[in-house]
Amino acid sequence: MNAHELDYQIYGEEMQFVEIELDPYETVIAEAGSFMMMDDGIELATIFGDGSHKEENTGIWDKVFSAGKRLLTGESLFMTAFTHAGTGKKRVSFASPYPGRIVPLDLTELEGKIICQKDAFLCAAKGVSVGIEFSRRLGRGFFGGEGFIMQKLEGDGLAFLHAGGTIVEKELAIGETLRVDTGCLVGFTRDVDYDIEMIKGVRNMLFGGEGLFYARLQGPGKVWIQSLPFSRLADRVVSASRHYGGKNKGEGSVLGGLGNLLDGDNW
Repeated sequence: MNAHELDYQIYGEEMQFVEIELDPYETVIAEAGSFMMMDDGIELATIFGDGSHKEENTGIWDKVFSAGKRLLTGESLFMTAFTHAGTGKKRVSFASPYPGRIVPLDLTELEGKIICQKDAFLCAAKGVSVGIEFSRRLGRGFFGGEGFIMQKLEGDGLAFLHAGGTIVEKELAIGETLRVDTGCLVGFTRDVDYDIEMIKGVRNMLFGGEGLFYARLQGPGKVWIQSLPFSRLADRVVSASRHYGGKNKGEGSVLGGLGNLLDGDNW
């Protein structure tokens, strides 16, 4: 294997974190801001590039270009590398950014490549390349929810994704099709055909409440789906903040605004 071999354990239910066990000179890379805690003896370094071994032998401008591509996915220019520089075994932990699940993926079992939503990557073994995947289809780029750019994880090591709510893994046979809300798509393997379809029927489009498009995924390959996209969670939080910010305590009651008047909110 080119990537470092990692042992790990995932803790928690709704707000999970993953603990990575490092042997001497093993390294795990992570997105800036995902670090939780680590043992003494682990060295932290901020790095340019995509995290792969090939970056170590390239020039500064190649690293800047590689890191700059990450800006297109909305991520930081920098990644963080955690290396065990001592003896024995040491542990470092990374936390999920919002309620959901952490999904471990062994890229050696997934043909060496995963395409995922832009904010799904949490951490990975040193040697896994964290890059970008451009969409060549206009419909997918404009209406797919992820734009023309998604994240691409390549290599032969462990990578950890995070997504909201409950995560479902679907194995699609050749020609088998799955239709998914565009925001619920987490990732898929290289052979899955991903495109966008418009919802049929004027009534469904105008009054269905499910948007105008959904993602069409056709096998063969594996697909990961999340039950609670962060965008959906954020919309609910914003809606609730506006609702309760206006002191509207009559939600769900037959009194509605009259209830607010009677309990003194409008005095």
